[in-house]
Amino acid sequence: MLLRRAEFHTFSADGAPHVYLIPSAAVFRLDGASAAVLDTLAGEDLAPSVLVDRLADRFPRPLVQETVDELLAAQAIRTVAEPRPAPVADGARAGGVGTAGPRKRIPLTTLVLNVTSKCNLSCKYCYEYGEDRISEPATKPRFMSEETARQSVDFMLAESGNQKAVHLTFFGGETLLNFKVLQYALRYAKEKAGELGKTVDASLTTNATLLREEIIDWMVAENVGVTVSMDGAPEQQDKLRVFANGAGSYDVVIPRVKELLRRHTRRPIGARVTLTKDNLRVREIYRHLKEEIGFWEVGFAPVTTKWQRDYAIADEGFETMLGEFQLLAQEYLETSLQGRHHGFSNVRDTLEEIHKGVAKAYPCGAGLGLLGVATDGDVALCHRFAGSDSHKLGTVTGGIDHDLQDDYLRKHHIDNKTDCRTCWARSLCAGGCYHEAHTRYGSTEQPNLHYCDWIRRWSATCLEVYATLAARRPEFLRQFDA
Repeated sequence: MLLRRAEFHTFSADGAPHVYLIPSAAVFRLDGASAAVLDTLAGEDLAPSVLVDRLADRFPRPLVQETVDELLAAQAIRTVAEPRPAPVADGARAGGVGTAGPRKRIPLTTLVLNVTSKCNLSCKYCYEYGEDRISEPATKPRFMSEETARQSVDFMLAESGNQKAVHLTFFGGETLLNFKVLQYALRYAKEKAGELGKTVDASLTTNATLLREEIIDWMVAENVGVTVSMDGAPEQQDKLRVFANGAGSYDVVIPRVKELLRRHTRRPIGARVTLTKDNLRVREIYRHLKEEIGFWEVGFAPVTTKWQRDYAIADEGFETMLGEFQLLAQEYLETSLQGRHHGFSNVRDTLEEIHKGVAKAYPCGAGLGLLGVATDGDVALCHRFAGSDSHKLGTVTGGIDHDLQDDYLRKHHIDNKTDCRTCWARSLCAGGCYHEAHTRYGSTEQPNLHYCDWIRRWSATCLEVYATLAARRPEFLRQFDA
């Protein structure tokens, strides 16, 4: 039997060598013996006895053998006769779909209702209205009816299986344009869930222009989670997030946001920022939204669009964005080591995935534990595909076409993405967002190759933050145990 190094990524954090094990998604700090074993196996397969002999002048033989056993158990090394371990999807831990086909049905945990496809803003980069919009039949209603909302809730509860808690998320267009349906749907959902011994957690995304006392009262009373789509200070917000007449939205939004933050203290309120070519001052935006306005956390996402658009982020833009992210991640680390809260949600979300050992076969829960519903009740992969017939998986009245769903998941498994097979970050990325791939490459099956280097370098930064926190302030990571 020969020993061989398995797939892993090496990095340094807190002055010590570490490895990120790709198949198992585990992170290990290496002691001297472990590092020596892995170095000795670099580029050469060795029998255990030979490996022990080579290191006998540096470490006691029993220690080397014990280290080998530990590294085998951790999948940092393997025997040559063993097949390469396949990545395990986070969903597959509960029974997902791999290249071999379905194992068992994954219960629905999150349903996103696109309650309207209309919006009172005309944001210049919006995929809902721009040329990048996935075609939607003209017959689809612009607003979801109470009947469709009720049917959607029934569908959600039926598909949730034995899940005791389900998540109902409202989306748009501008979600609050259909406020009455939001009220009806949540009231009905809580009533029906209670009869089944389940609970419903509700959240929504809004541009905040329509917030008023009645709506905030409802959010507080129903404990609704809120994410505000906002791009920063006036010079950022008013450039692309505008009304139909071209007027900026900052002065309309800010007093409403401040009132929401003042009154809705039951749940943390976050801001979601869309980054474009000319809006990459991430730290500046973060400080304005977090420290001056008062959001609990701020998350950033590059604009989803074709590369030809004048606001699309190009190579040099990704480099700028990465540098800003890395500096803000360092602030996150320093703040967390001091026991204080930092609101950079991008690094927090990745830390949680690392801590939980998530090894993705799919980039997200779309088509698995998360589904999106269009205004007419068609069920799609997620909210971004709601209304697209070519990405439809069923209806809220007729249920899911499981053969179609299984076929989709087979085709989109990470093992079928040739470009991803040798990437060390694939367990954290799995090829990237389906909607981004569809917009950029015309197919959801394509990995987002324009992000590859960015993702690897950002993942490396998050691993360094995680390992440093694990060494210096391990109690910080307990928040991710739930």
